[in-house]
Amino acid sequence: MKPSDTKPAAATAAMTCRERFHAACRQQPVDRPPVWLMRQAGRYLPEYRALKERHGFLKMVKTPDLATEVTLQPIRRFGFDAAILFSDILVIPEAMGQPYDFREGGGIAMAHACQSAERVDALNPSGVREKLGYVADALRLLKTELAGKTALIGFAGSPWTLATYMVEGGSSANFQKVKNLFFTEPELFTRLMEKITTAVGDYLDLQIEAGAEAVQIFDSWGGICSGGHYEAASLKWIRRLVERVNRRVPVILYAKALHHRAVDLAATGIDVISVDWTAELHTLRDGLPRPVAVQGNLDPVLLNLTPEIVRGEVHRLLESMRGQNGHIFNLGHGILPVAKVENVEALVETVHQFS
Repeated sequence: MKPSDTKPAAATAAMTCRERFHAACRQQPVDRPPVWLMRQAGRYLPEYRALKERHGFLKMVKTPDLATEVTLQPIRRFGFDAAILFSDILVIPEAMGQPYDFREGGGIAMAHACQSAERVDALNPSGVREKLGYVADALRLLKTELAGKTALIGFAGSPWTLATYMVEGGSSANFQKVKNLFFTEPELFTRLMEKITTAVGDYLDLQIEAGAEAVQIFDSWGGICSGGHYEAASLKWIRRLVERVNRRVPVILYAKALHHRAVDLAATGIDVISVDWTAELHTLRDGLPRPVAVQGNLDPVLLNLTPEIVRGEVHRLLESMRGQNGHIFNLGHGILPVAKVENVEALVETVHQFS
């Protein structure tokens, strides 16, 4: 019998947050669905804004004490079942020799665009562990602070998603440059992806060794690939990362705008598929051919509205998944900066009261 076929026990004993999260990843019975939110530490929180005003985003990312504090802010306020390390996916290209910053009008600006053989060859994935030691330090601090009560999640961008920023030179409206590289210079594209995948693999190793109990891979821009090329552009590289983690911890994959490829995503060997808000979660779950947990998938815009609307939509989603093991409640994307704290409180309260 598959784990997902086993109905939750009627009187599952109360669990710790950490136990609940891990049981859901393994599709085992839980007392209620675990809940955490993408970007749960961020600009919607007044305590985060105050800290950022004093230190700035990049300093908070690179200072273990500050990254720990930011990670813990939403845990203290809301009691989420999992904490996700406060960091940024672009620490990988920076560690490889391609720094980044933020444009005044918004968006990301890389120090240069990585479009030539010379730029690709200059990238050095071998120093990732040393250069990102501050991430390991933050994770070790978090393990102590969480004291085994709350799960700790590490993360990384997918190789393709990182490549979009690296080749475009920052945020992009149409991703023309990275697509041009993929189609017209396949050998150079492969060299770039080999380097990024090696760096991300080392980074995931570093996080797991430092205490991450699960890792999430963000394929945020996988959905821009034309259908027939998603495997070559992104999925094959994700598969390598999943193989490298090798079941040491659960792997969650968030692939925005790709719920129609859920069967292919599940076939990579991931433990949890995180789904954007455009899919019906229970329908997607029913169509998966292998045991895999699901995460999501409330529309983050709802957190900008009212507590009454949030409670109703959270309850509707929970009811649609009733009777199924392996559901981690989350959003279909990250919390927006304009989200209201009272709406996040309403979301968490509704999940906490569901059984």
